[in-house]
Parts: sequence; structure tokens; C-alpha cells
Amino acid sequence: MVIIMKTIIELISDELKEAFVAKGFEEKYGTVTISNRPDLCQYQCNGALAAAKQYKTAPIKIAQEIIESLNTSKTFKEISAIMPGFINITLSDEFLADYLNQMNTSEHFGCEKDPNPKKILIDYGGPNIAKPLHVGHMRSAVIGESIKRLLRFCGNEVIGDVHLGDWGTQMGLIIAELKKRKPDLVYFDENFQGEYPKEAPFTITELEEIYPAASEYSKANPEFREEAKSITYLLQNGHSGYRAIWNHMMEVSVTDVKRIYDILNISFELWKKESDVQPYIPEMVQYLKDNNYTRISEGALVVDVKEETDTKEIPPCIILKSDGASLYNTTDLATIVERMKLFDPDSIIYVTDKRQELYFETVFRCARKTKLIKEDTKLTHIGYGTMNGKDGKPFKTREGGVMRLENLIGSVNDDVYRKIMENRNMEEEEAKEIAAKVGLAALKYGDLSNQVSKDYIFDIDRFTSFEGDTGPYILYTIVRIKSILAKFAESNKEIKEGQVILPTNSPAEQALMLEITKFSEMIYSAYEEIAPHRICAYIYDLANAFNSFYHNTKIISEEDTAKQSSWIILISLVQDILLACIELLGFEAPERM
Repeated sequence: MVIIMKTIIELISDELKEAFVAKGFEEKYGTVTISNRPDLCQYQCNGALAAAKQYKTAPIKIAQEIIESLNTSKTFKEISAIMPGFINITLSDEFLADYLNQMNTSEHFGCEKDPNPKKILIDYGGPNIAKPLHVGHMRSAVIGESIKRLLRFCGNEVIGDVHLGDWGTQMGLIIAELKKRKPDLVYFDENFQGEYPKEAPFTITELEEIYPAASEYSKANPEFREEAKSITYLLQNGHSGYRAIWNHMMEVSVTDVKRIYDILNISFELWKKESDVQPYIPEMVQYLKDNNYTRISEGALVVDVKEETDTKEIPPCIILKSDGASLYNTTDLATIVERMKLFDPDSIIYVTDKRQELYFETVFRCARKTKLIKEDTKLTHIGYGTMNGKDGKPFKTREGGVMRLENLIGSVNDDVYRKIMENRNMEEEEAKEIAAKVGLAALKYGDLSNQVSKDYIFDIDRFTSFEGDTGPYILYTIVRIKSILAKFAESNKEIKEGQVILPTNSPAEQALMLEITKFSEMIYSAYEEIAPHRICAYIYDLANAFNSFYHNTKIISEEDTAKQSSWIILISLVQDILLACIELLGFEAPERM
């Protein structure tokens, strides 16, 4: 049986609202919030203060009327009116325990799925082929993956697209450089009629060196730059030798990119690329012209997207340059056309650097104005801040270059491995396996615990710490619970049928119980705001509450079997919630640390 539960705040608010209505006030005044003075009470209702203005009555008088009608309720241990009109609420231990038992037997811990699920396509990759993934690619992938998992958890159909860059001038530069270095390759023989080799004439390492060398060489050699442009044109128009090299580049690059994404526990349902949408461009451009959406500006074909209400300058969306060449705008609009045709999503989300905000606003406006999307199709850009070094500048290597993502992952894992070996007697192979899981948690939690749009400092020492607001601390808490449950199992004791979480008078246990009840509320706000950092904040508070309970409670040595069983069920619930949350963040826990 699937039980859909109201959040605990909704249940308390319902009682307060009924009481307000019964006393002749509007129900809106019964809204309850978590107390901002947890030393005084658990929840509070400030509705009497607002109602006093409307009903011309002293707020304390209204508050007293309300609590008088709730004094017999089994929901509350204590409910009191405090000057000038606050209603302070503390839940009964029985009500709290009952709520947790319902959570424990409900799917998704009683968290309701979206009653109106959507089909959502999320674009959160964007690497270019023939280049290694670097630290600049990390945030898009880590944030996008977590958002995808969150949207899916809440009942939506979600399709992740890597959207590879494979069609620009860089392709021409790489082929031109390869031709300069190895002119005898069969791909450059215009008279060649046979089958091209199956093996690529370069490795991923060579390919990664070729592009920057070609780019640098082209700056000082205009004839080389022109040749690269010519090669790009021929490639895009079907030159067989260049297409064969391009296919090699795709295969070698995608294999490497997938390997790194696998390490990051990131996956995509679609491996679409810019070249896939090229066939859509001519028809789209013709459609825009035929429907009078375009005009010529300094030789370029543009669509005006500025609106009368704009207070800032919004440039037109350029569709074709004066020489007839397409741009990123053109490709991104054609990608929207393809996505609408193939998937007809209710919503498309783009996760990129926040500095692209104006660009996406321009493209979205153009797509909406020209009816490339349906009226009710939602287009959203989630712009993330920069990952900075300790100097406050964008993260670089010690030499000042852009760090490869694989090297960053390696350095985090090495740091965790060193800490494990300093504190544990463990086989090297097991320590490395654990370090990889803990390192990933350090990396992802370090990123996702920040509000997406904010810049943050990448501090490897802090992120890999086993104490404080970090991924390793969350995993350490989970492993601690696993250890307690394993010891309980080894003692040959078992939970009797019908055993439940019992009411408590222990402040530490009560604080843990209250923290657990906030799960649904947190999921709904994280979902509404598309904000993974809400999940991080919740599990940090939950881990703290558990550790405080653990240090105040002798679980394994407890002789009262009913009480011990209650605690085992309680901490199992904490473990399950923590595991569900880290799954949403995109990492997992080891069996021991």
C-alpha cells in the first residue's frame, strides 16, 4: 500500500486553521512555521498578530482563544500564547513517533510525487570533442546530474543530453594541423577510392595536444587559418577524407569523455551533438524568412527580440552572419527544433555558466517569438557561478593552466587516500576503492552544497575533511549507522513483528526525530526551486542530529529490548533517508571507512 503523507507542518497548520475558522477568523492565519527560537518551542504560528489588524482585536486575545480550543488535541504536548500574540507549539511525543512510523512504512518516506508530471529535457554536458574535460566542465555535469535525479525522484520523465560540440572551426584547425604533420595520410589523398582505416591515426593524448598547437599556429599564420576554414567548409559539406578523420575524432573523444563521466557517476540518456541538427538549419532559416520574423542588419540575418518593457539593452538574435555562416544561436535554435520534433518536452532546462544568461535569454525569446516551441513549453537557464581557487580567481593548475578534470579527481582521491592510511590499518586496494567513493562525495558535496548561482572557493583540505559540512562527514555518519546495525545483527537479536518507533523524552532523540520529519518539506522546496543545496543542508543537519543522539545513547548495550528495537528502527530510517539523499546528489557510501 502506498501512503501519501502530508508534511508535518501541513498537519499542524490544518489543526490551527480549523481552530481559527471555528473562532470566526480566516483560515490563512493558521499557517505554522518552524520556530525561530528552538530553545522555547518547536513550531510557531504568528497569525494572531496579522489577524489583529483585520479584526481590530488584541493579538494576545486572539492567540488565547485559539489555544483554548486546542488544549485537548493529542497533537500537542504544549501550546501557549506569548506576548504580544505568538502561539508557541511543542508536539506530543506520541504524535511525533506516530508520524515517523508512517514515514517508515511509506514509499519515498511519504513524499508525494508531482501530481502533474512533466517530460523534461535537460542539457547539462556541453564538452567539445578533441579536448579533454577540464575543471570548467565539472559544475555543469555535477549540478545537471543532481537536478535530473531530483526531477525524476519527484515523478517526472527526465532526459539528459550531453550535447557535444563537434562542428565548429576547431575541427578544421585539427585536420589542418594533422595534414601539416602527416601529409602522407590516406585521408589527404584526393584520388583515394578505397576504405579508410578503422584505427584512428592519433590517440586521445595526441589529439589533446594537436588542437592548442593548431590554434596557436593559426594566430601567426593567416594562410593556415584560411586553410582550416576551407577544410571546415569541406568537412561540413561531406568531404570523405575529412569526414573519416572527424569520425575518428568523435570515437576517440567520446570514449574518453564517457570514461571520465563514469568516474563522476554521471550518465546521459542522449549523446546528441551539434552536427545532428545541421540538417534542420536550412528549413528553419527559410521558415523564419517566410514568416517575416527576420530582417537584414549590416548584412546579417537577425530576429529582433527586444520588448518595449525592457529596461536593459537586448541585442537581436543573429541567425546567419553576413557571409551566410551559421552561429551558436543558429545551432541552438535548430537544437530546440529537433528536441520539439523528437521528444515534444514540456520543459527544456540548460545548465551552463551564469555568464551566458543574456545569450540564453536572447535565444529563448527568439524561439518563443518565432513559435519554434509551443506556447506552454518552458525554457529555463540555470546559470552556475565560478569554481575559484583560494586566491579567489578561477581555479587553475599551479602552473597557471586549466586543470584537467581527471587530474582534479585524482588529486582529491589521493588526499582522501592519504587521510585513510594515516588513521586506519587497511589493505592498499580497499583503501583506494574507499578513497574513490569518499573523494567523489567530497567533490560533489563541495560543489552542490553551494547555491548554484554563487561562486565558491575550491578548498581541497576542507572538502576532504571528515568533520564539518563535507561529503566525507556525511559518508562517515552513514558508515557509523551501518556499523551499529551490523553489531546488532551479530548479537543475534531481531526486531519483533509489530515493533515500532516509540515515543521519547530524550532531548537528543527528540531533536533527531524532528529532523527526520523535515524530509518531505525539504524535497518539495528543493524541487520547487531546483536547488540541490537544500538537500545538502538537510543531510548535514540530519547527520549532526544523529551523531548527537549516538553520543548520548548506548544503543548496543541497552537491555530494554523494546527501547533498543525502537532505536534500531529509528537509525535504520535515518540511514535510508541519508542514502536516498546522497543518491540524489550523485554519490554513494562505502561499507566502511
